[in-house]
Amino acid sequence: MNIFVIILILVAVLVIPCIKIVPQASSYVIERIGSYHATWQNGLHFKIPLLDRISNRVTLKEIVKDFAPQPVITKDNVTMQIDTVVYFQITDPKLYTYGVESPISAIENLTATTLRNIIGELELDQTLTSRDIINSKMRSILDEATDPWGIKVNRVEVKNILPPKDIQEAMEKQMRAERERREKILQAEGEKKSSILIAEGEKESAILRAEAKKESQIRIAEGEAEALLKIKEAEANGIKLLKEAGADKSVLTLKSFEALENVANGNATKIIVPSELQNIATLGTTISEMFKENK
Repeated sequence: MNIFVIILILVAVLVIPCIKIVPQASSYVIERIGSYHATWQNGLHFKIPLLDRISNRVTLKEIVKDFAPQPVITKDNVTMQIDTVVYFQITDPKLYTYGVESPISAIENLTATTLRNIIGELELDQTLTSRDIINSKMRSILDEATDPWGIKVNRVEVKNILPPKDIQEAMEKQMRAERERREKILQAEGEKKSSILIAEGEKESAILRAEAKKESQIRIAEGEAEALLKIKEAEANGIKLLKEAGADKSVLTLKSFEALENVANGNATKIIVPSELQNIATLGTTISEMFKENK
C-alpha cells in the first residue's frame, strides 16, 4: 500500500507539471532533447517529462515599441534628434525564437540605421515636411528585413523631430514673420474690399440721386405740359362756346380787351398787343382826328 501511494505521488509530481494550457493569442515553442520539436497553439498540451521543454513563450498580439531618440544628420549637415514608434507582430514563433538573438534590440538597431540612411538623403525642410514619406520608407525596409525573424512590421511612425535650439529659434522667427506678413496681407485685402464697397455705395447713391432728380424734372415738365394743355383746352372751349352762341366780331374784340386788361394788371413788363387790337386803336385815332377837323 505504501508503495502504491509513493508511485501515485511520483506520477503526480512528474505528470501534472507536464500538462500545459496555452492561452489565446499565444504560442509555445517546444524543444525535445535540445532540438526544435513543435509550436503549440492555444489549448491543452502535454509534454514528455525530462525530454521536452518550453523554449519560448511568444505573444501573437501586435507589439508597440517606442524607441529612444536617435541623433541623425540631414543632407545639409543639420544634426537633430528623432524618435520613432514601431508597430509589429510575430507571425512565426519558430523564426522569432531561432532567427535572431534579442529580436527587440535587433529591431531597435535596424530602425536607427534605416532612419539615418533615409534622413541623410533629405534636407532639413524636407525632413520636417515629409513624415509620411519617411514612415512609408521605414516600414517597407523594416518589414523586408525582419521577415527572416518571423516578424511583420505593420507601420512605423516618426514621433518627434527635434532640431538644434538655434535652428528652432530661427524657425520660430521665420514663422512669426510669416504670420505677420499674412496678417498685413489680410488687413490690406480687407481695406481694399472696404474701399471698393464704399466706392460702389457712393456710385449707387449718385445714380439714385440722378435718377430721382431726372424723375422729378420729368414729373414737373409733365405737370406744366398738362397744365398748359388744360389752359389751351379751356380757351378753345370758350371760343367754341362763343361761336356756338353766335357772338359777332365786336364781342370777340371786347373779350380781347378784357384779356389785355388782365395782362396789364399782372407783373409782366412787356405787353404784346394782337393785330386786331392795333387795327381798332388805329381806327379810333382816325375818327378822333376827323371830329377835330369838322370842328
